[in-house]
Amino acid sequence: MNAQSPSAESTQRIFEIVTNAWISRAVYAGTALGLPAHLADGPRTTAELAELTSSDPRALGRLLRALTGVGLFRTDERGRHVLTDVGQALRSDVPGSLASLVQMELGEAHHDTWGQILHSVQTGEAAFAKAVGCDIWAFFEGDPVMNAHLGQAMSGLTAMVADTVIEAYDFGPYEKIVDVGGGEGAFLSAVLAAHPRARGVVFDLPHVVPAGAPHIADAGLSERCELVGGSFFEKVPEGGDLYTMKWVLHDWDDASCVRILQSCRQVMSDDARLLIVDTVVPEGDEFSPSKIIDLNMMVLSGGQERTAEEFRALLAEAGFRLTRIVPTRSPSSVIEAEPVSLA
Repeated sequence: MNAQSPSAESTQRIFEIVTNAWISRAVYAGTALGLPAHLADGPRTTAELAELTSSDPRALGRLLRALTGVGLFRTDERGRHVLTDVGQALRSDVPGSLASLVQMELGEAHHDTWGQILHSVQTGEAAFAKAVGCDIWAFFEGDPVMNAHLGQAMSGLTAMVADTVIEAYDFGPYEKIVDVGGGEGAFLSAVLAAHPRARGVVFDLPHVVPAGAPHIADAGLSERCELVGGSFFEKVPEGGDLYTMKWVLHDWDDASCVRILQSCRQVMSDDARLLIVDTVVPEGDEFSPSKIIDLNMMVLSGGQERTAEEFRALLAEAGFRLTRIVPTRSPSSVIEAEPVSLA
């Protein structure tokens, strides 16, 4: 029996999937060259941009043409290149910029790691060390430039979701909020700004938290927000009535997550609450961003996105009870848990 040829719609869809990968790399190249920054003050010609970026004018023109086609730039009546609203998101000098996210996620280390996805699928292991030579956390700790990109990328992504979390969940009852794995403090800053009576602690690795001090000061929160360095595998700060973790657990396998959660449980009173901000993988066959983010976690760190039942089981093993999951307008949800009494 002869196999039926694929439909035109099917082959077109596959072609789009393949070329989306090329588009991502083109966006990486344009961002690495600083094209959005060079256009921040107004239109420029291809020749001017080629001189500013030490690029071949003809090759750069082809890159600009492609990136114009996907909405980063437009051409004015004089043939000059102009930054669009979409392109503005790749300026590194604006709040909420995703320029560092592009440099990190589409840069060589992560790109090479995705090239080893078969290794992860066949072994169940992260592919980062195979591609780069060390695990992802050692990579960031040993590369100040990429570590800065990591902090700025998380701040930029946080700006996308913080308001949606704040509108979906009532932080009003809590007086002291400890943000575990809080990076440079972007999420906790947004929460404290919305709730002037609350105080907070940003807790992360010792080499991470110093970068948060200027952001906390710029937000006018130095008197209400403390930055503490340490390891969440060992001990987290005491005294919080709310402990938050945004995009932390998805970095780790189940056993590591239980250790992190247990560190929180050990210092929490029975009346305290835990909030996990993460994507929740839905059941069924429909597309969800969480299913692709899950693959990224798999190849990079050996972590994963989780279903509601997987969160429930993880929390139970660490001494918590899942009380509710609150969806937001962003891909992330708020998973609320209460401690199970240790008595």
